[in-house]
Amino acid sequence: MATKRATIFFSLLLFFLLSSSAAAANRRTQKVEYLKLPLLHQDTFPPTPSQSLSSDIRRLNTLYSSLRHRRAKLPLTSGVSTGSGQYFVDLRLGTPPQRLLLVADTGSDLVWVTCSACRNCTRRRRNSAFLARHSSTYLPYHCYDKQCRLVPNPRSGACNHTRQHSPCRYEYSYSDGSETKGFFSTETTTLNASSGSAVKFKRLAFGCSFEASGPSITGPSFNGAQGVMGLGRGSFSLASQLGRRFGNKFAYCLMDYTLSPTPTSYLLIGRSNTVNGSKMSYTPMINNPFTSTFYYIGIESVSIEDVILPIRPSVWAIDELGNGGTVMDSGTTLTFLAEPAYRRIVQAFKRLVKLPKADAPTIGFDLCVNVSGVPRPSFPKMSFKLSGDSVFSLPPGNYFIDTAEDVKCLALQPLTVPSGFSVIGNLMQQGFVFEFDRDRSRIGFSQHGCGKP
Repeated sequence: MATKRATIFFSLLLFFLLSSSAAAANRRTQKVEYLKLPLLHQDTFPPTPSQSLSSDIRRLNTLYSSLRHRRAKLPLTSGVSTGSGQYFVDLRLGTPPQRLLLVADTGSDLVWVTCSACRNCTRRRRNSAFLARHSSTYLPYHCYDKQCRLVPNPRSGACNHTRQHSPCRYEYSYSDGSETKGFFSTETTTLNASSGSAVKFKRLAFGCSFEASGPSITGPSFNGAQGVMGLGRGSFSLASQLGRRFGNKFAYCLMDYTLSPTPTSYLLIGRSNTVNGSKMSYTPMINNPFTSTFYYIGIESVSIEDVILPIRPSVWAIDELGNGGTVMDSGTTLTFLAEPAYRRIVQAFKRLVKLPKADAPTIGFDLCVNVSGVPRPSFPKMSFKLSGDSVFSLPPGNYFIDTAEDVKCLALQPLTVPSGFSVIGNLMQQGFVFEFDRDRSRIGFSQHGCGKP
């Protein structure tokens, strides 16, 4: 009898081991499911470098202002207020789905769209706003819901707890005077998965904006977008909400939108096989106790032609008030560096670049050279050593750009705001896959696999 029990036991053990091995093999061969969203650029003619600089300065003023309002639980500061969001996501919202174009912004948390409460919407231009009445799954939060306390609420109009329909109202303004107001709501969104199938995500928290004003939102700089897709670290960003279902990470590859034809850029939400298969270098996300939105990285040194520049480490540090540090931002075009570091870098380039100075330098840029008659001008190589012993080595095209015919300028700017932070803009990020791994609190980057998700 004991022998029989032992035989049964070992048979079950063998079956369990074989089943586990087969399951593990199946997991290894199974294709990872993730979301794949094209990143679009709307401008037929890209903005001039001077226009980009002006937009970037407005954006940085807005981003810095969020650090000064530390009473809020979440610093809800959107890239829409700057007019410099250059990459857009085509989002399908509601039931049936309505297509909307949103600014992709790693420097903000809130997802919000322009909404309309029209009863007869036949006269309204298609895809110009989200039509809440035409969706069977639209639902505003009640003003008494705890989620309502996570967004800025109007000062007037107390919440009526006894009424059945008292929607959560939000309103917030930007440093340039722009403002958006509406209902904080939930809705179903339909997204494309890597397999090609459509994935529905229910109860996406977003701002349904019924009133918007100010130059950034209503002016031409908004480029026809209908809202903002916040991808920041806060709990209500799209990356946070979808991350709970798709592995709490996202990645993007920003291609050069000045090329013709324009190559396709992608935003990937989830665990992409392509990203995981790349030769990624990683640097930790640095925490700033005064903001939960921005993706900070640590810079340890800057090298030009493999020579480390004499820049004090304190230049890159976050101080006790939350000032300083370096942020990765998809909505800023140029790169802004703390003034002491910027000065050292410009001095080194001026010493090493052998090309003649441009006769008419571009306004706002300190180093511009004449490249006429030089088919393939060469520039010194620049790299950043980051925390975690990784090195961000850049191709010269990411920091020397065409500003006029036969003129190239150094696309760096000095950070002159004492309470601000340095910003790695999207121009310097072009051609790299960037992976924001929020579970492991790290950012990966690689030049392998960019544009081929």
